[in-house]
Amino acid sequence: GIISLISLAMLSYERCCTMTRTAEPDTTNYRKAWAAIILSWTYSLLWTVPPLLGWSSYGPEGAGITCSVNWHSRDANNASYIICLFIFCLVIPFAIIVYSYGKLLCAVRQVSSLPRGPGRGREQRILLMVMVMVLCFLLCWLPYAAVALLATFGQPGLITPAASIIPAILAKSSTVYNPIIYVFLNKQVSEML
Repeated sequence: GIISLISLAMLSYERCCTMTRTAEPDTTNYRKAWAAIILSWTYSLLWTVPPLLGWSSYGPEGAGITCSVNWHSRDANNASYIICLFIFCLVIPFAIIVYSYGKLLCAVRQVSSLPRGPGRGREQRILLMVMVMVLCFLLCWLPYAAVALLATFGQPGLITPAASIIPAILAKSSTVYNPIIYVFLNKQVSEML
């Protein structure tokens, strides 16, 4: 889940930079793409390793069918990790996404009156694809985040194991949706099918 949101944040920022630039992007240079991939995975690892080292812990969640951070422990060690996880792995990446797409939407509105170049239509399709990916991600992960925060900071027993099953399954299945969205919204891929 973390790598998925971090990747979407980086992708939205890259889309923003690409679409607001006046020069055509260099599609033969993969250095920036590799750097973004390595940075995404490194950042995600930095936030998933601490429970293995004693800052919070992992364990069964909900009905015991999935494993996740121990949302139900109420000690300061666990609560501080969950607050940091929520801020650094959901709020900040989502803020980057909102900033990037806000800037992009302003740029698209400014150039909508100009004649379309050959690459602008493709860029707008990619923008739509990434926005749909972000929306699906949020629809999958926001219920899970809300349940996790309620389990950690709400009244004990407020979230029953049965009530946490659907948000957990929805969140864990979010990685399946990006390839499906990519296939249906990417013109090159859909033409091959």
